[in-house]
Amino acid sequence: MLLFLDLAHDQAKREGRLNSLADLREAIIHGAVKRVRPKAMTVCAAFLGLLPIMWSSGTGADLMKRIAAPMVGGLATSFILELLVYPAVYYLWKQREIEKAPKDLSLELTPPLH
Repeated sequence: MLLFLDLAHDQAKREGRLNSLADLREAIIHGAVKRVRPKAMTVCAAFLGLLPIMWSSGTGADLMKRIAAPMVGGLATSFILELLVYPAVYYLWKQREIEKAPKDLSLELTPPLH
C-alpha cells in the first residue's frame, strides 16, 4: 500500500497537483483505490482456503485449527490496517510536509497592477 501511496503522491507532485491538503487527500485516495481489489482478492482466497481447516473435525484437526485461527486473525487485521489505517497515517505524515513547505513568495513581492 505504501508503494502505491508514494507513487500517487509523487505523480501528483510532478504534475503540480499537490498544492493543498485537499489535493493530498485526492492523491492518497487515488493511490489507495488501486490497491483495494488485489488486497481483497488475496484475503478472500486465503479465507476460502482456511475455512475447510477451521471447520474440519477429522484426525489432526485440533492441531490444524490452532494453526489456521491466527492466520485468519492476521489476514483480517492486515486487511483493515492496509485499507483504513495506513492511508490515514500517510495523510498525517505528508500533511506536515505540505504545511511546512515554503510558500511561493514571488506572488507577494510583485506590485499590484492598477
